[in-house]
Amino acid sequence: MSATTTDRAQASLNVAHRAPAASRSRGAGSAPLRSTEELRALAEAGARELGDDAPALDVAQWAAQNFPDTLAVACSMADAVLPHVVSRVLPGVDVLFLDTGYHFTETVGTRDAVAATMDVTVVDVTPELSLAEQDERYGPDLWSRDPAACCRLRKVEPLARALSGYEAWATGVRREDAPTRTHTPLIGWDATHEIVKINPLAAWSMEELTGYANQHGVLINPLLYDGYPSIGCAPCTARVKPGDDPRSGRWAGFTKTECGIHL
Repeated sequence: MSATTTDRAQASLNVAHRAPAASRSRGAGSAPLRSTEELRALAEAGARELGDDAPALDVAQWAAQNFPDTLAVACSMADAVLPHVVSRVLPGVDVLFLDTGYHFTETVGTRDAVAATMDVTVVDVTPELSLAEQDERYGPDLWSRDPAACCRLRKVEPLARALSGYEAWATGVRREDAPTRTHTPLIGWDATHEIVKINPLAAWSMEELTGYANQHGVLINPLLYDGYPSIGCAPCTARVKPGDDPRSGRWAGFTKTECGIHL
């Protein structure tokens, strides 16, 4: 299975680029972003209203009603189920893709196909340092020596900058993904970014996810069918044996189990 760093010219093909909300000027007459207290209260109200097991489309509808212009969807491009669900109720929604420069070519291809075929706006979120600049500053292959630092530079910090212009973000985190995600709520408060965090698929199993994809013809990263139930950057992702923890192929040889964006 091929794994390359992202070629910028190829990566831009077919992608509906737009700057993250943090760098866009809000239109004249736009309502100001709500306060932290207002957003936290809204998250608590949403959690009470939807409970623990509301249908994903109901969760997406709640998000669309409360954040019609200030919602971002984060997508790793392991599949396009979450963008599909949200775009049914909020066409044109921003879909943030963390373009680390280390993705599998299949992941980049899935991103390009999502941008070309779905009613969403794919937003490439890039690190401040190119791969060459990172290698020069920290030494080659930082991921092999300090994966936490590499994730911070190429995922965590870029996402934080991108989310600063939104009031809420939706993720595809599911409770069965890993033991650390067992108690993932449908609606919660993201204390790190001080915005609402929405997890419409939290209660879904992998069978429900693939069933939805098959029913609606939603794109699936081909790596999912090639022994990669959890897909991250190519250097830090390995195939998983049947029956093993789906995330056991991530950061093999390290105690690290999360990239940091959901902590």
